[in-house]
Amino acid sequence: MTTKKLTTSAMIASIAEEGQATIPAPFGHALVELAKKHNDIVGMSADLAAYTDLHIFSREFPERFYQMGMAEQLLMSAAAGLAREGATPFVTTYAVFAARRAYDFICMAIAEEKLNVKIICALPGLTTGYGPSHQATEDIAIFRGMPNMTIIDPCDAIDIQQAIPAIYEHEGPVYMRLLRGKVPVILDRFPDYRFEVGKAKLLADGHQALIISTGLMTMRAIQARDLLEKEGISVAILHSPTIKPLDEATICREAEKRNCLVITAENHTVIGGLGEAVASALMRNGIFRPFRQVGLPDRFLDAGALPTLHDRYEISARSLASNIASWINQ
Repeated sequence: MTTKKLTTSAMIASIAEEGQATIPAPFGHALVELAKKHNDIVGMSADLAAYTDLHIFSREFPERFYQMGMAEQLLMSAAAGLAREGATPFVTTYAVFAARRAYDFICMAIAEEKLNVKIICALPGLTTGYGPSHQATEDIAIFRGMPNMTIIDPCDAIDIQQAIPAIYEHEGPVYMRLLRGKVPVILDRFPDYRFEVGKAKLLADGHQALIISTGLMTMRAIQARDLLEKEGISVAILHSPTIKPLDEATICREAEKRNCLVITAENHTVIGGLGEAVASALMRNGIFRPFRQVGLPDRFLDAGALPTLHDRYEISARSLASNIASWINQ
């Protein structure tokens, strides 16, 4: 058996599986359509518009686009100022720069004042192979501790398309993790699905395990479920695109009615993200189930080709299915 040689481009390749349907730049196109209806929307970036799909907005509305240069602190402060004057800024950068470099400015200028700034950040978790300088593996943990901040982690292009108008209507600051470029489509398998801020949605039923997932890992959970079905293993999937505020009522209800293994899956360190939030919610509500976390390890990750790294850190569909099968069969 020969293995396809991975090139350097695989470090920044789409997360789509070979042959999987994709939609190009769903965020950029959704924002343009929204901005046609709402004149208060402005786009802002720190020299990364072309790498966060905001260039589509800048071409359509050049007079409503602000290029702030490589100065994330200035970007967030300027967004706060525009929000105070009645604008609704959609601000883009890489997740590492928002979470690590501009945290204090977001906290003091935006979150404390509950300003209507939407922070949309590319390269969340392990969606780039360029090593720790670009891998925002701890961004959810950082922003979960910030009062007034809503945190969104969409799983595919459809989720992004539906999330953009929803977070516009939501009053207050939002941090959204962005899948950029050619973004996979998987929620088309669930035609009744609708994104709602603060709501988790049951995508598939099952009785041997309940997977509570967010972001990229909901796509992997769906793919893993397909693999597990071939082995006669039945798992449910609860997609939680909002990390904060967490939909504790739905999570607790779905876990309580199934006396089975509960698994959380996230493209984020196992420290301070969805897994710990879910575990806390279940314990506080007196729901005790066997529990496993799938996520990235508490360390700085390697550089390399994304498919290799996803296998190495066990967030690929194949790894997820294999682990779930072994846990169920213990």
